[in-house]
Amino acid sequence: MLLKAWSSLFLLVGAATAESYDYIIVGGGTAGGALATRLSLGLPSAKILVLEAGPSALDEIRINVPGMRGSILYTNYDWNFTTIPQENLGGRTIDVNRAKVLGGSSAMNYLCYDRASSPEYDAWGEMGSDGWDWNLMFDAMTKSENFTGVDQDVRGRVGPIRNLYNRVVFDVLKSWQPTATALGLPLNEGGNMAGDPIGLMFQGTNIDSTHYTRSYSANSYLPLAGSNLVVKTNTQVAKVNFADQLCHGKRFATGVTLLDGTQINATKEVILSAGSIQSPGLLELSGIGQSAVLEAAGIETLIELPGVGENYQDHIRTSNNYRLKEGVESFDPYIYDSGSENATAEVQKWIDNEVSIYDYTSAAYGFLNWGQVDADTQANLVQLAQAAVANSSSPIDQKKLEYLSNPNVPDLEYIFEANYVGAKGYSGGNFVTLFSTTMHALSRGNVHINPQDPHGKPIIDPKYLDNEYDVQAVIAGAKFARKIANTEPMSTFWELETEPGPEVETEEQWREFATSTVNSFYHPVGTCSLLPEEDGGVVDANLKVFGTQNLRVVDNSIIPIILSGHIQTAAYGIAEVAAAKIISGN
Repeated sequence: MLLKAWSSLFLLVGAATAESYDYIIVGGGTAGGALATRLSLGLPSAKILVLEAGPSALDEIRINVPGMRGSILYTNYDWNFTTIPQENLGGRTIDVNRAKVLGGSSAMNYLCYDRASSPEYDAWGEMGSDGWDWNLMFDAMTKSENFTGVDQDVRGRVGPIRNLYNRVVFDVLKSWQPTATALGLPLNEGGNMAGDPIGLMFQGTNIDSTHYTRSYSANSYLPLAGSNLVVKTNTQVAKVNFADQLCHGKRFATGVTLLDGTQINATKEVILSAGSIQSPGLLELSGIGQSAVLEAAGIETLIELPGVGENYQDHIRTSNNYRLKEGVESFDPYIYDSGSENATAEVQKWIDNEVSIYDYTSAAYGFLNWGQVDADTQANLVQLAQAAVANSSSPIDQKKLEYLSNPNVPDLEYIFEANYVGAKGYSGGNFVTLFSTTMHALSRGNVHINPQDPHGKPIIDPKYLDNEYDVQAVIAGAKFARKIANTEPMSTFWELETEPGPEVETEEQWREFATSTVNSFYHPVGTCSLLPEEDGGVVDANLKVFGTQNLRVVDNSIIPIILSGHIQTAAYGIAEVAAAKIISGN
């Protein structure tokens, strides 16, 4: 299928030659592509370079077809990272899927498009980063959005990223809101983008209605750029270069060195947009971070910055799976039997720009606080959280305690999915899945370069379930998912709970279920935090790395506290804010 041509964008494939640019952006992902486009348009006389380690894949059907979301996991478009064995998960390792392709994880994600609660963005400024708050991020996230559906929510309607309500909704999913009403849970239809996401709803998804394709940074932002932007794919950066002499007492970035030794100069700024796993690693490879980490890897310490690679946070989830009654349709046949005649015919419909089952994406969501689950559950979890951080002076831990007492901040998320996603593996038949996700787990880990192989895969240790609050939060979420599933009308559609399974009843069994099946929702943040340096921060309010004159980080690694929502809208918002700061500074 022919996608939009890049008429104004100079795209190079392969290793770069010695050149000079005003701005070098390392990483052509979600934030990097958005930032590059805005700088190109806002600074038309500037020469801008994006360096992306992966290929361009604009015509890749597995990326473009909404219903094929997830199919590039574990392929050449994935960095295929994993954590180290997790002590509290019985020694399991957890996959850390990050996209290695132009567009980054906006090309790989599940097209979930929402925003967190307003107090969570306000917290960034309250913790010491002046100017960062809900109003700033709301304006930026709205600027990135082009909503083509119909509702009464506050939306952007002229931005690059298309967004709509999906036209394919399975009948079983239509039980979502009536079931919520039966349980006395609030609905939030058409009003969840304004900083108050509490409730159950159907959400939009980032699809371009023109050909019903995924709308992501590579096919929606980058084609808008001017000829002053150069994008080089299949080009991996080894480190940032610095001048020998300090500039006003700070390090001055002069460009980058590629893995093949090629140097490219930057006259104004170098900007890291490599994501929460690789932006901190690039800082360490460049001599910025904890001296112990750098020395172990044989790297000279240029700036001692202890926060680099720390404060790793993620969303943790479990899955309740229910086998549907005979005759109830799901998306499973189009995932697990994708070579069938029916599936092939539906793909052809998509190619022909007709309504197709493969238009399907996640649609039914819910964001709740613990009080809406159960008052006793809320009291117990608050007590556990207070005990878990009793000896912590971190503003992050204290802010998370505040969230637990704020009814406007979600504590858990549910996604009602019309297919199987579980731990045991698909065994045939039609399923629904209820994902339960803890929004603000207290566990905080780290990611660092491997001293034995600094340019290889990093050492990732999220420290999942390292406190009792996280364990009990996961259990409470799964228990309430069962309660939802057992409530009419949802309960009328399914015949058997296969995971956790009806035999899981005791507290010991629930704990075993949690520790043996809990997984990531692939939302790492925090490893180059927007915080004061004394609190573990890596970047200041202008997103400049402490101790540097002209090196910034612009991606989700700067988020100091994980948000109660899916993080792609935040990445676009951060890029829009950064672009405005850089352009105004010129």
